[in-house]
Amino acid sequence: MQVLKDRILKEGRNLGNGILKVDGFINHQVDPALMDLCGQELARRFTDIGATKVLTAEISGIAPALMTAFHMNLPVVYARKHKPITMPDQVFLTLTPSHTKGRTVELIISPEYLAGGEKVLIIDDFLASGATILGLVRLAKSAGAQVVGIGALVEKSFEGGRQALQPLGVPIESLACIVQMDNDQIVFKD
Repeated sequence: MQVLKDRILKEGRNLGNGILKVDGFINHQVDPALMDLCGQELARRFTDIGATKVLTAEISGIAPALMTAFHMNLPVVYARKHKPITMPDQVFLTLTPSHTKGRTVELIISPEYLAGGEKVLIIDDFLASGATILGLVRLAKSAGAQVVGIGALVEKSFEGGRQALQPLGVPIESLACIVQMDNDQIVFKD
């Protein structure tokens, strides 16, 4: 998606060690017009998979997931990183490493909002190693839901996430695929 690639090249920063700083328009300050365009495109790509819910992780995945779900007329469920007192005692929980946080984080979903028989489309801001998305897959499976697709705004293909997810046998889409981030450069596929 050229508009996203252009924005990454203009405002994104390669911080080294595979870290791409895009928090001025994707994941700290969010550009709603850009997220709307991204949501439209992801919805178009996943229009025929039969999803009944969109699933993401708190917090950075919420904006792209929400806009995708809006254009698909589906609800969004996001995995929380801390259990609020309003959540029931019995929850779906998994641990996953966070590259940007430098530690393991919890992902928690209430069984009230993800149930058996659901067909889940996972949407996140990044597909890097695939660890967070695999955590979301584990949560969906724990609930008895079926993952039917995976989408991300930005894929860092050099971190191997797509290969980690391919055994799931579901469509995997990214809107901007970065193949190299060396020497302050950001190089896209194509």
